[in-house]
Amino acid sequence: MAKPTVAIVGKPNVGKSTIFNRIAGARISIVEDTPGVTRDRIYAPAEWLGVNFNLIDTGGIELSDAPFMKQITAQAEIAIDEADVIILIVDGKQGVTDADEQVAHLLYRSDTPVVVAVNKIDNFESRTNAYDFYALGLGDPYPISGAHGLGLGDLLDAVIRNFPEVPDDAPDNSLRFSLIGRPNVGKSSLVNSMLGDQRVIVSQVAGTTRDAIDTKFVADQQLFTIVDTAGIRKRGKVYEKTEKYSVMRAMKAIEDSSVVLVVLNAEEGIREQDKRVAGYAHDAGKGIIIVVNKWDTVKKDNHTQQQFEALIRSEFQYLAYAPIIFVSAKTKQRLGQLPSLIKQINNNHTKRIQSSHLNEIIMDAIGMTPTPTIKTRKLRIYYATQVATAPPTIVLFVNEPELLHFSYRRYLENQIRKQIDFTGTPLRLIARKRK
Repeated sequence: MAKPTVAIVGKPNVGKSTIFNRIAGARISIVEDTPGVTRDRIYAPAEWLGVNFNLIDTGGIELSDAPFMKQITAQAEIAIDEADVIILIVDGKQGVTDADEQVAHLLYRSDTPVVVAVNKIDNFESRTNAYDFYALGLGDPYPISGAHGLGLGDLLDAVIRNFPEVPDDAPDNSLRFSLIGRPNVGKSSLVNSMLGDQRVIVSQVAGTTRDAIDTKFVADQQLFTIVDTAGIRKRGKVYEKTEKYSVMRAMKAIEDSSVVLVVLNAEEGIREQDKRVAGYAHDAGKGIIIVVNKWDTVKKDNHTQQQFEALIRSEFQYLAYAPIIFVSAKTKQRLGQLPSLIKQINNNHTKRIQSSHLNEIIMDAIGMTPTPTIKTRKLRIYYATQVATAPPTIVLFVNEPELLHFSYRRYLENQIRKQIDFTGTPLRLIARKRK
């Protein structure tokens, strides 16, 4: 099941980003040394007292053409739809403002639990300022200081108390996959077309997010579950102006999937948002298929598909392992190939290699291209073993881990892939010092 989601809302300059950074801490993802992987700080994983959750900073929304009050109202509306718990940040030095009251009234009408955090309470004497915010009618206000980290423990205690209880469901043995991508690439149409092709739809089970439906169906003698990313159907015009939120919705689906279909729009080509969303799936270590939708609308010659595929490989260099399939939700072109391809990727994602076979591949690779020497220090690889699946993770025991350069790590990965089919799944190679 997906982790709970906590959204931080409030008017500008109340310290939302500071609180976001304090709660997320060092857990905010850092860009890795891989071309093409982009990040947006609107989302971060977080943890408190062993409870993991997703954290959203609504301050990342850009609505430059919207009036001030309309902007913060839009933020609150998105938080209501997306979050399991909302933290409303207010300014303890300013007191209650009209903007605070408008957002509070909107939140009060929702079913989403709200915790009020009164920021900028930097000393004991100013704690009484928090009492003014009882007037918002959202329960006990929690005095905090984002600048000094004061009061965050009590705040987070209140937040996790409001997390929804996860039911003890029976084990789900279906193969769970999701379709992710920016708005208007045709995810919903693809889901509908795939389900329309199936003669057996087992059930529709409410997902962990509001308005989302995870649908089970049988195809190619396999029980599948489509993890719905198109569950947000309200306030369409708001979401059109806040495309960054497609990243957060995609993250929920990615977490609950074994295989992720990254959907591109053949008519519009590749956008930065496509790379951002795909980057999250790559970092999560999921099996990935790149699906180019609306291929029926593209004027083609003998080289069109080859040229488009070359463009994808250039823009998504970090997804060199992901297969590409050109489809049409409208004409159902090649959709019948997806179930078997998803099964294949899932099998590769959970594959294990015998240590003896793995070490033969590594030693052969070293024989063809010896390990590098850096400032008279030569990398020595003693042995390798697979320590995990989903994604396959291999530990290389070496003399000095820092000598395993990115380029040589990539070389070893390529040699492994030549011998073993890991199509569609990332491969993690980790260097550890032999004791």
